[in-house]
Amino acid sequence: MAVEVKIPPMGESITGGLLAAWLVKSGDAVRKGQALFSYETDKVTSEGTAEVDGKITIAVEAGTEVLVNQVVATIEAGAAGNAPSAPAAAAPATKATQAAPAAAPAPAPKAAPVAAKSGAAAEVSPAVRRISAETGLDPAAIEGSGKAGRVTKGDMLAALSGATPIKAVAPAAASAAAPSAPAAPVAIPSREGRTTRKRMSPLRRKIAERLVQAKSETAMLTTFNEVNMAPVMELRKRHGEEFLKKYGVKLGFMSFFVKAAVQAMKEVPAINAQLDGDDIVENNFFDIGVAVGTDKGLMVPVVRDCDQLNFAGIEKAIGDFGKRARDGKIQLPELQGGVFTISNGGIYGSMLSTPILNHPQAAIMGLHNIVERPVAENGQVVIRPIMYLALSYDHRIIDGKEAVTFLVKVRQYIEDPQRLLFGV
Repeated sequence: MAVEVKIPPMGESITGGLLAAWLVKSGDAVRKGQALFSYETDKVTSEGTAEVDGKITIAVEAGTEVLVNQVVATIEAGAAGNAPSAPAAAAPATKATQAAPAAAPAPAPKAAPVAAKSGAAAEVSPAVRRISAETGLDPAAIEGSGKAGRVTKGDMLAALSGATPIKAVAPAAASAAAPSAPAAPVAIPSREGRTTRKRMSPLRRKIAERLVQAKSETAMLTTFNEVNMAPVMELRKRHGEEFLKKYGVKLGFMSFFVKAAVQAMKEVPAINAQLDGDDIVENNFFDIGVAVGTDKGLMVPVVRDCDQLNFAGIEKAIGDFGKRARDGKIQLPELQGGVFTISNGGIYGSMLSTPILNHPQAAIMGLHNIVERPVAENGQVVIRPIMYLALSYDHRIIDGKEAVTFLVKVRQYIEDPQRLLFGV
């Protein structure tokens, strides 16, 4: 009995996507529950699995746009297939671009102008020199009508049109004053064979759409601050090993910033709001999105109820999201419903940036790399590990005072992290 393998439904708003790669080959023996293919939509990446044991026959190649419930393979239930093989590589998603038109042959250089007359007639205007260079017509071969016999632009044009005669110029004189030949024109190299073209993945298309939407539909502005990371670094150094033994997860920087953002949002509630038409919706919960970079693009899974989680709970959630995002295991509901986003470009070495809003949220905070910088403390210059913070916000509902106050609060909590334990 042949059992159809179909593209699984992923949510009400998703009608199709990209069959990214087959994890088996046609003719392989597969087992029930085995992952057969990876499937990318504009929101998440998922896998299709086998419903029965048997031999699979693939009907749709990897790299093909498919629809939900479309049949992409069949499994002959109970049939013996080939021994399990290494996962099949995705069909090449790229193809060579069409050859760019070859550069048009450059026109042959015109004859170099011959020597000009001496004396007043040699004092030609820039316009005459330009026409001579472009046409090869020697002003010395024309009877000038200007003062002292100078050749004018009108004389050159009249000679070219045949209205006035052109005199012969002695070859010796022409040879003696002939300028050097113009440099050979530089041709633009062909792009043939030097470029590749590939379709944007559904996820990348959706990212592009949302970024353009955020830029075009919000009054986005960014404010900056800096924070001394020494207190947090010292706290991690003193308690990091014990924290790892007790909770099985490392104490990172992100949990401090999530907690600091939550406390700051409680004091500046405008940050925890969003615009819905003509209404301002104030959120009374703290679901924080944490941006995670993958080879397919940026994803922002949401850590729920961060105000109720301890540091270990936040670190475990972020670590789990990061691993599953890179493995393509994130589920659609895990990307929805956040009220605020934190993006850490510092892990890639970013010194400063202006993050784009994660629409429809009203604010996003960007973290950057930690660099030792000279700062003034108590009248003395000291070296401290400094991080720049950036807050992009929708100026339609968040005023500059509120944005600046929020970042100042975050800085205060990071520079005195014990305040986070007491919520003061």
